[in-house]
Amino acid sequence: MPRVLIVGGAGYIGSHMVDMLQSKGYAVTVLDDFSTGYRDAISGVELVEGRLGDASVLDAVFASQAFDAVMHFAAYIEVGESVREPGKYYENNFAQTQVLLEAMRRHAVECFIFSSTAAVYGMPQHIPIAEDHPLAPINPYGRSKLAVEWMLQDYATAHGLRFATLRYFNAAGADPGGRLGERHEPESHLIPLVLQAASGRRDGITVFGRDYDTPDGTCIRDYVHIVDLCAAHELALQQLLAGGAGGIYNLGNGQGFSVQQVIDTVRQVTGRDFVVHDGDRRPGDPSRLVADSRRAMQELGWRPAFAELATMVEHAWAWEQRPRG
Repeated sequence: MPRVLIVGGAGYIGSHMVDMLQSKGYAVTVLDDFSTGYRDAISGVELVEGRLGDASVLDAVFASQAFDAVMHFAAYIEVGESVREPGKYYENNFAQTQVLLEAMRRHAVECFIFSSTAAVYGMPQHIPIAEDHPLAPINPYGRSKLAVEWMLQDYATAHGLRFATLRYFNAAGADPGGRLGERHEPESHLIPLVLQAASGRRDGITVFGRDYDTPDGTCIRDYVHIVDLCAAHELALQQLLAGGAGGIYNLGNGQGFSVQQVIDTVRQVTGRDFVVHDGDRRPGDPSRLVADSRRAMQELGWRPAFAELATMVEHAWAWEQRPRG
């Protein structure tokens, strides 16, 4: 089986990707600096501790064995922080990714899978959002990701890089077996925040605006199960390794769920009630963000297996309830 370097393999998405590739027999090496990832999220694979942008570490890794592909999950992802500290985001998300691409060039690794984001679209001009929607990110996080997308296209033209760019909407859920799940510090994603309110780890949850142009007045977002997300990566990897040209793909459920629907579903799944506060709208929050993922379905053969919101919540709730040391 092919050997894959997973950069950021100890984080939420990266660790689930490691687990999936292991189960399919791939040879996996993880590079992570553990600034946001967790050591106990990975086991049974070669682990290299180091920074994405450390050329000496990368050269040592690539010189140690022949890699067929690289998957990159090592970005910073907090929108608010990116506004306060744009330099941190451009340095990690863009500049360090260029160091990685140059190391791949030196060691003749041609296949690259990039974790991108729906934030590259900015405020939607229409729903659902397809890959040809105008690109107009409204924060440094989205702009740093779009800058990498442009860089990948230039490296493909100049150096023969073959890549797949996967634009996530909202990753959700957890490993159905309960081994892995979402744990960001601080947490900013809606489903784990609501589950923390249900479990008592949080005093309550705040709904930011109930006057949007949606059926219940709360924002609608597109959630995609973490296992389905990783399945799309593995399909993109297969395509590249078979000599395919790659491409840019949205990864979303294709149906939106409102903030209130998430709250109601958490109450139903957990059987628990919790305090819900009403707050003001947040600047830059569009009323709806829903993906058109037909390209991934048509070109990669991707089909989400866990499309129901209740299933995503059930898996995430099992993770939230795990014993904590």
